[in-house]
Amino acid sequence: MRLISVRAAAVAVALAFMTAPASAAAAMPWKAVLAQARGQTVYFDAWAGDQKVNLFIAWVARQVAACCDITLRQVPLQDTSEAVTQVIAEKAAGQNADGTVDLIWINGPNFYALKRRGLLYGPFTQRLPNFALVDTRDSSNLYDFTVPVEGYESPWRKAQLVIIYDSAYVKRVPRDIRAFPAWARRHPGRFTFPQVQNFLGVAFLEQALYALTPDPALLQRPVSEVNFAKATAPLWAWFDQLRPYLWRHGREFPASGPAERELLEDGEIDLMPSFDPSEAAAAVEAGLLPKTVRTFVLQHGTIGNTSFVAIPYNSPHKAGAMVVANFLLSPAAQARAGNVRYWGGPTVLDVAKLAPAERALFTALPKTPWVPSDVALRHVLPEPNPSWARRLALAWERRYTP
Repeated sequence: MRLISVRAAAVAVALAFMTAPASAAAAMPWKAVLAQARGQTVYFDAWAGDQKVNLFIAWVARQVAACCDITLRQVPLQDTSEAVTQVIAEKAAGQNADGTVDLIWINGPNFYALKRRGLLYGPFTQRLPNFALVDTRDSSNLYDFTVPVEGYESPWRKAQLVIIYDSAYVKRVPRDIRAFPAWARRHPGRFTFPQVQNFLGVAFLEQALYALTPDPALLQRPVSEVNFAKATAPLWAWFDQLRPYLWRHGREFPASGPAERELLEDGEIDLMPSFDPSEAAAAVEAGLLPKTVRTFVLQHGTIGNTSFVAIPYNSPHKAGAMVVANFLLSPAAQARAGNVRYWGGPTVLDVAKLAPAERALFTALPKTPWVPSDVALRHVLPEPNPSWARRLALAWERRYTP
């Protein structure tokens, strides 16, 4: 349930910020942005499907409260599309000055949906002091599912598709997508992936499509009926071979990554995809998975991307949202997010740009046997154009939903 009633209590604060023009926060010097942000309540719409995520955001809230007198409230989402729908609805209702969303954890089709409608505030990232520390040689920090970011969202977290398995039961893993049907036949019911309505489910299909399609370059362009049929024919043939040997014979799928992880924890499956190279390590640290789990990367590379935060055009707390986005790019926040005890994952920063004391935060991060090496993760495949995810999900539902 959205916290509209709680947000209504902050209308007075919202109106105070709106005395300046809409572009004022981005135009003013950073010290003035900090001054404008003091006392603001920033509503951060963020996926809340993992307790470590929620605890990290709560830590961020304590930091920005202490340093900047900003109250950060997480609005928990099951899916980012909830926030996108809210912003679109507010635009349709003429609610252009007192929106209920200040900051969104976003990427991919959701970013594209708001950007193409002109419903994002910006460009603002060049105004963030910590953006100078971002690794801009990494194209995924500048392009979101092939769509140029152009300063309308700020990077804060990296992800890449990996496979988690329990080494106590699995001695040989399928390191190529083409090997999955044969592996599943030898281990019936021991593998699954989330439903395609979930981002991880469709990401796994995209990963398979990369390996199976005759022309992977098509995935970097908008989908069309002609190229879709040609590109996906091998995918459906592959899935038809795999499906009978999936968990529950491929008639049911877990709702999400955390739900899939529970199946691994309960011993119902032995193998699962994840979009977080540190997920196994974090789950072991939290006592959610056994120490026998391991993580591997498919041999021809896997899809990777960057998660961003964006500010809706009608946020009444743009200055506060910018300060939070800037803090998320600080070495302290990035190092904490990279620590598997708190969350885990690669940084979006160029560590070489940091001062020695800041670099030390990253070299001191705990090493575990549950995270793939940097060498294993170096072959990153770019996300397909956003149009492919929706089209794949619709086609899969038509083919396989009773």
